[in-house]
Amino acid sequence: MEQQEQANFLGTEKIPKLMLKFCIPCILSLLVSALYNIVDQIFVGNSELSTLGNAATGVVFPIFIIAQAFAWWIGDGSAAYMNIHQGRGDAENTHKCVGTGMVVTLAVSILLLAVFYPLKTPLLTLFGASENSIGYAVEYFNIILGFFPVYMLMNMINAVVRADGSPNWSMFSMLAGAIINIILDPVFIFACHWGMAGAAWATVIGQVVSFVISICYLLFRTKTFRLKLKSFIPKFKVFGEAVKLGLSSFITQMTIVVISLVCNIMLAKYGSMSRFGADIPIAVIGIESKVFTVVINIVVGVVLGCQPIIGYNVGANNVDRVKKLYKSILLCTVVVGVVSTLLFELAPNAVVGMFGKPTNIPNPDDYWDFAQKTFRIFLSLVTFTCTIKMSSIFFQAVGKPVFAVLTSLIRDIVCFVPLICVMPILMGIDGILLSAPIADFIAMAVTAVLTIVYFTKLKKNNHPKTEETEIN
Repeated sequence: MEQQEQANFLGTEKIPKLMLKFCIPCILSLLVSALYNIVDQIFVGNSELSTLGNAATGVVFPIFIIAQAFAWWIGDGSAAYMNIHQGRGDAENTHKCVGTGMVVTLAVSILLLAVFYPLKTPLLTLFGASENSIGYAVEYFNIILGFFPVYMLMNMINAVVRADGSPNWSMFSMLAGAIINIILDPVFIFACHWGMAGAAWATVIGQVVSFVISICYLLFRTKTFRLKLKSFIPKFKVFGEAVKLGLSSFITQMTIVVISLVCNIMLAKYGSMSRFGADIPIAVIGIESKVFTVVINIVVGVVLGCQPIIGYNVGANNVDRVKKLYKSILLCTVVVGVVSTLLFELAPNAVVGMFGKPTNIPNPDDYWDFAQKTFRIFLSLVTFTCTIKMSSIFFQAVGKPVFAVLTSLIRDIVCFVPLICVMPILMGIDGILLSAPIADFIAMAVTAVLTIVYFTKLKKNNHPKTEETEIN
């Protein structure tokens, strides 16, 4: 009874108050998560490693995303399962879902480690490492890879912590690790002269701190469930629903990997045919990916912060509250997108300048020219990108994984990948940059249609149901 009462306020408290309570900690938590990679790149870029060091961290970044994709698939799916079933007044199987999720996450992390380690050099080369940067990339990756189990469990558990109604604890976990990372980066890179290895060790030590704090929550602080030894005996019938609900998170993250792979291959090919060469485009796109991650994490933080509220009210069939939540989330998304667009269009060099000046390449002016083109063209419709990503997570939260997957795939796989393969044939390296806004425009139209379809159907079905929420 007490555990159910902990969740009931999600259906009665004022929406603005709930959003402030849940979204701000979630946004800060995800921003701090993004800092793990950004801080490394800033310190590396401002060291003697400079542009080649930035290129090295850039080619490792997609492999980080692969690990995060699996962790978020399991974590976000478990979180959505928890909240929807809380809305129905059924939280009996929550602990089994979370325990199974942790076991599966650990197993997947060990599998990824076993696969990636022997293939590290060809893998990093595939993601765009050149002869000049491959040594730096391998040095960084060797250390990062060994802590994949910690990194993945940390991300999976944090999603559960937020869904359990404790976004502040999730934020504290990530913030503590990031602070450790920020403190250790300059010590290891500049004072100890450890180079790329120093950046990697600072990152993984921060991850360990965040992981320990998250585990402490599961052991001593949970509100709506309690983990028991039998929780860790896999129960895949319960976990299966969570897997469906979290699938869009996995696809969204994996599309980032596919995009990074295809983008880096095309940049290396057409960059070497241009005045920029191969290393400058790879380094700049690596920076763009990190900056874009900050923007998208703000938007994702808003909608993920609202996920417990959305899921509960969908489960309780509170249609009006679901509509109000969507409008509020959309407004926040548009504001973030517009502000980001203005920054990227008006001051691209200031953004890129935070990541250091080019010192170990022949023509530094070419670096700045390509940076301006990238931020002003590639990210010109970032407001649409944010809205598409927000809508995908919203559909996931309301138990519509097919809509969520479609929204994720249409922009990145259906539109962007074919465009980035064809456009450079016609326009050279500029065609790569133009592919993103074209894909954003098409995907935004499809997302709008899916949103209208969902709310139209929701209005027609505005009647309490006793069966489980339909999983489309």
